[in-house]
Amino acid sequence: MYNKTMEYLWSPWRMKYIMDKEKTPQCVFCDAISHQSDEEYLILHRGKNAFIMVNRFPYTSGHLLVLPYKHVPSYEDLDQDSRSEIMELLNLVTHALRAVYHPQGFNVGANIGEDAGAGIAPHVHFHLVPRWRGDSNFMSVTANTRVLPEEVEESYRRIKQIWDRLFG
Repeated sequence: MYNKTMEYLWSPWRMKYIMDKEKTPQCVFCDAISHQSDEEYLILHRGKNAFIMVNRFPYTSGHLLVLPYKHVPSYEDLDQDSRSEIMELLNLVTHALRAVYHPQGFNVGANIGEDAGAGIAPHVHFHLVPRWRGDSNFMSVTANTRVLPEEVEESYRRIKQIWDRLFG
């Protein structure tokens, strides 16, 4: 049956992503860390071998990435110090997310390789996604759309404030 009613879902932030994609350097992570403007690039913390940043295109509010400085496709290509620091940063930032968002759980993981779902496969990165009981709503299931209750810049400010208080 033909439906004459067209539904629109406006997401004006996507145009910036589309336009920036043409100007984006080969690795967005290496580009972000090369700048000193942490707030602009949503970098929460710079460690010795790894750093933490807010995911600019999150699954949910508070979705963070923990990454090595070294541009490699898999954690097995990292030295032991880098792998250890990444695990410690995942631990610390879990505490920060608990304080900010009070989630009931977390998804933690890395997609190694494009065939495993890595959106940026050449630079390994670990996702830390806070989860709440019942947080998958009808929009994700029926419209393949996520509804985020706050802008990523606000997520950055909230998490950064707690990070600095706990670990600064």
